[in-house]
Amino acid sequence: MRYETFNPKIHDVFKVARYVYDVDFRTFDMLFKSRDAAINTIAKSLKNEDLETFTVILDGDEIIGMLIYYIDKFPRHFNFRSLRLLIVDILDYFVLCDVGEGDLYVAEIAIDESLRGHGLGKQVLAETIEYAKSKNLNRVILDADFRNSGAKKLYEKMGFKEFNKKRVKIGSFERGMHNMELVL
Repeated sequence: MRYETFNPKIHDVFKVARYVYDVDFRTFDMLFKSRDAAINTIAKSLKNEDLETFTVILDGDEIIGMLIYYIDKFPRHFNFRSLRLLIVDILDYFVLCDVGEGDLYVAEIAIDESLRGHGLGKQVLAETIEYAKSKNLNRVILDADFRNSGAKKLYEKMGFKEFNKKRVKIGSFERGMHNMELVL
């Protein structure tokens, strides 16, 4: 398993867009008419993103997952090219961790559906923690969606503790996150 900075000119943009969709499929399903419409919009957006910390996970030449992380700050940008993606960005603003100096924020981890349950997500997170330690950072932080108890349990097994909860409710739609930290 190896990591490369995502490059839309050489990596499969639609495969990566599917991973982005998988991480937050409930929100995308609410905002888009179909899974394919969401993935197509995400793929178009990926061609225009700042990709410095957007990493694809490879096994040989095959993309098997992706990791997005930020150090010291979460770049608050809003996607004005798509109204629906703008709504996702706004919802994120209200529920995601506040990233401070000395933090490595894991924004998204996704492993190919066919490879889940084999410890790859845990391995990626463990390697990310080691990377943060090598940079002498203070903590690794991430979010666990209220609706994803499996992710929260995995993070807790790896030593993460909840330090905050955030939620936003609009009509019948509710989105919430357990903000979690691992102090290094």
